[in-house]
Amino acid sequence: MYVAHLTLHDFRSYATADVELGPGVTAFIGRNGQGKTNLVEAIDYLSRLASHRVSGDGPLVRSGAEQAVVRAAVVRDGRTAVLEVEINPGRSNRARVNRSPLPRARELVGLVRTVVFSPEDLTLVKGDPSDRRKFLDDLLVLRTPRLAGVRSDYDRILKQRNSLLKTAGAARRGSSSQEGALSTLGVWDDHLSRVGAELLAERIALVEALRPYVGKAYETVARGASRDDADLEYRPSFDLEGRTGREELTEALLAEVERRRKDELDRGISLVGPHRDELLLSLGHGPDQDRLPVKGYASHGESWSFALAMRLASYDLLRADGDDPILILDDVFAELDTERRAQLAELVAGAEQVLVTAAVGADVPEALAGVRYAVGGGEVVREQ
Repeated sequence: MYVAHLTLHDFRSYATADVELGPGVTAFIGRNGQGKTNLVEAIDYLSRLASHRVSGDGPLVRSGAEQAVVRAAVVRDGRTAVLEVEINPGRSNRARVNRSPLPRARELVGLVRTVVFSPEDLTLVKGDPSDRRKFLDDLLVLRTPRLAGVRSDYDRILKQRNSLLKTAGAARRGSSSQEGALSTLGVWDDHLSRVGAELLAERIALVEALRPYVGKAYETVARGASRDDADLEYRPSFDLEGRTGREELTEALLAEVERRRKDELDRGISLVGPHRDELLLSLGHGPDQDRLPVKGYASHGESWSFALAMRLASYDLLRADGDDPILILDDVFAELDTERRAQLAELVAGAEQVLVTAAVGADVPEALAGVRYAVGGGEVVREQ
């Protein structure tokens, strides 16, 4: 799979942009603020309908414009499809495949797959639990696009249930006009448990599938490490007691919600469910050694190695599913020492398509020599 052509209209800093691409390595070279990352961000957005840089769509639309359009010709198994998304902040986005509208924009997700390496990857290790949950959910959706709907449904249910908990909490404190919220809450408990169990089961299975790939990748990028040194563990918001089946998890979630009812009403928020779970990252020396959490204990170099290992593991897992994802290395080489640059370049050089951004050409390792574009002044010019 690779992108053969990228067209932008009013996306980020570009009024218009047309870039020819192809298999192999393409590097975009330009000083910070010139728009090189905007190009690869657009391709990643087509993959996930989300940016790896910002949480909302607003910043993606050029100042003064009302909407942005990202269009790409994607080649897969020798066949070309034109994917397009119209980004409308504050309104529903619209998507098309070969000019035909899709019923929902999210049906575009997963038609092109990307794995992005960026300086922000350190948040996977040092950031909040929400950063690691997002990592898992993004990967889930790329592997199984229908889970985008499950994820969206869960977020909607959670928002509604939290609103009801606040209302019901007020009812307990004597606001009799809102007592109906307590009876309505039971309906949303069922919704949360059912949809939450599906998301929980998928995450647990994903972590089990990802674990050996993370160990292998960490062994490759960390000096003197073995594949038993790095580990992942999914930590739910309560003890599942070995239950992993969807029906079992639904029952367990509902029981825990009912057990924590008083606490939730007192605080006005949902305290049970996948939105409270954590992905624990740990390091040790060999399978029988005590492990320590990466966050708070690992050195800067170990943290970078673990973050790289998680991205490489994602790529290897997607590849094992039968697709060769597009690899995007966004300003990542400037953050790595010479040895890690060379290791990462060697590992990804064989991918069907690798897109690299760098402030200066010297930051791109020789193993990733390929087509280069100079980016600056709103122009993207191929170097001869």
